[in-house]
Amino acid sequence: MPAERMSPLELRAGASLAGVYGLRMLGLFVILPVFAVHAAGLRGGDNLSLVGVALGAYGLSQGILQIPFGTASDRWGRKPALYVGLAVFAAGSFLGVAAHDIWTAIAARALQGAGAISSVAMALAADLTREEHRTKIMAMIGSTIGLMFALSLVGAPVLYRWIGMEGLFALTGVLSLAAMWVVRTQVPDPPARPASPPKTPGAAVRLLDLELLRLNAGIFILHVVLYAMFVVVPIALVQDGLALPEHWKLYLPVVLVSFVAMVPAILYADRRNGTKPVLLAAVGLLFAVELALMFVQRSVAALAVVMLGFFVAFNVLEAMLPSLVSRVAPAQGRGAAIGVYNTTQTLGVFFGGLIGGWAAARHGANGVFAVCAALAAVWLALAAGMRPVRREVNEVSSLTLSIASGVNPEGLREALARVRGVREVEVLAQERIARIQVVPGQWDERSVRKLVTGEI
Repeated sequence: MPAERMSPLELRAGASLAGVYGLRMLGLFVILPVFAVHAAGLRGGDNLSLVGVALGAYGLSQGILQIPFGTASDRWGRKPALYVGLAVFAAGSFLGVAAHDIWTAIAARALQGAGAISSVAMALAADLTREEHRTKIMAMIGSTIGLMFALSLVGAPVLYRWIGMEGLFALTGVLSLAAMWVVRTQVPDPPARPASPPKTPGAAVRLLDLELLRLNAGIFILHVVLYAMFVVVPIALVQDGLALPEHWKLYLPVVLVSFVAMVPAILYADRRNGTKPVLLAAVGLLFAVELALMFVQRSVAALAVVMLGFFVAFNVLEAMLPSLVSRVAPAQGRGAAIGVYNTTQTLGVFFGGLIGGWAAARHGANGVFAVCAALAAVWLALAAGMRPVRREVNEVSSLTLSIASGVNPEGLREALARVRGVREVEVLAQERIARIQVVPGQWDERSVRKLVTGEI
């Protein structure tokens, strides 16, 4: 099979996990365009500060629980963690059906966010795919999230008119249960893992690696910019003559075209080892978009062009960043590393709303765009110093070896890790197999086979 092609298992994993993400994110997004209007009819809903808390509560609780969910999935398995997270999200959704006051609505949104499965799903995607295809899988997931966002902008007002807020909350609960069915029937099982994974020496330290910190800072800034912008962009569209119910006519085509436009960048990053230049170009485009929003003569057409540039940059970065995290992180700590990544992402959602509201209240829309441009410039400076990320498939080969019956698996991982040319080792004692990554042409094959077979 050519190296560029994904296997049927990888395609199935990508499509099914994108479906899980999509069902869950649609459940989150579909409430956002209409909740602020609906809240005026709730007891206590006239307090806009509490309305803001209700909208952002899911991001805060999700940010707090991303790392625990990711770590739990490293220890007890990806699928069990997915089931628990989706069940918690469904419980929050059904609580929202009974929300007749703002405090119950806040509790419902916080409980929805407590089902923090993003890190688990991304870790599972990394488990089921090879390094050279991981960005494509993340692009499938990222594109699905963007599509759900666009669909929510289009469909939420119509659904709210038909079924009300109680119906929307109920729909989100049903979608979460549907996502559990997708996990059960469509998502491939990950490779077997030991009940208590051996600790990789230095893994905890590597979670604080400078490259991981750059990536975490990037996803934080990206989501601060996204949510800060959407404090003022809808208002700007209305001021320029596009009524709120008509906003989908701009968002939907812009998002769909941006999906097409991002494909060449993703393919270049994958096939030409161009990860760093593509990332820098996308961050640079984000910076240019914020400057353009400050100085362009505004009209609906001009905003459509600028927002197209924004969504191209956003989709490319949303696809690349989780893939880079999964490649930089230590194998045994991948779930925890992606948990840290998703924590910074969801905290970006929370702080984006706060910063956007603060800047808009004091300095207007241009103040928001100026803050976003400054943050994009900081990210560009941070990304400029990152190490180029080479395609692992060209550097290492993965092997699965059977451990002979006379060999004691205890201490075998450490012994294999010391062999010349061995990159990473995972020993599954119960299955009596060793999975190792080696540098072709440089690894000491004789020593490795001697250790797993016990031959002298």
